[in-house]
Amino acid sequence: MFDLKGKTALVTGSTQGIGFEIARTLAAHGARVFVHGARDAEKCKAASERIAGSIPVTTDLCAADCAEVLFAKTGDVDILVLNASIQYKRAWDAFTEEEFDNQLNCNLKASYFLMKKYAEGMKARGFGRIVTLGSCNQYNQHPELSLYAATKAAQYKMVKNIAPSLAPFGVTVNNIAPGAIATPRNAEIVEDEKKRAAVEEKIPCGRFGTPADIAPAVLLLCSEEGAYITGSEIVIDGGLSLK
Repeated sequence: MFDLKGKTALVTGSTQGIGFEIARTLAAHGARVFVHGARDAEKCKAASERIAGSIPVTTDLCAADCAEVLFAKTGDVDILVLNASIQYKRAWDAFTEEEFDNQLNCNLKASYFLMKKYAEGMKARGFGRIVTLGSCNQYNQHPELSLYAATKAAQYKMVKNIAPSLAPFGVTVNNIAPGAIATPRNAEIVEDEKKRAAVEEKIPCGRFGTPADIAPAVLLLCSEEGAYITGSEIVIDGGLSLK
């Protein structure tokens, strides 16, 4: 099961955290993986060296031509995992125009143009897997994540609208919505005993998730075993969104 031999995958934002674990898991099941970073080529190379057979690529997903630039480096892929995102924590009326644009461009606009660019080859080959990484904040209210949540909610709506168009070609499009995950992005909370306890109190499973809690679901969606799942979402949050 879950044999990805002969498949090529691109995982955006995969130098650390959830993205790295997804890239590692896909590679462990036979895929040839492109490890992507935004700008730091050395960091990207270091991450790639930890995943046998992977290839490092860097492209700024806030740039207007990011899809063309990244495609020129990777060529067609069978699996596209859109994990990269930008998150600023601010009161709803405290974002600068630059912060607004960065989140919108990376989290939503880049997703659209990357899907558009890579889907053509998938359609021609009769196989493709596109997985976006959303957030439980699509549903939960957070006083400092209004824009981030909006981009993730919009991304999932895009998934649901695009999926029916690609399904006849053997291409599936799905979303994963993680909850509170112990990653470098959340290090300030995870490493503070009181802050961590306050968050974990809200999670029915009683703990922060880990990237290893997320990657298996992505593997399912990217495999032949996931061929009949499209336009769907898997929420992986330990029950956080149930409260």
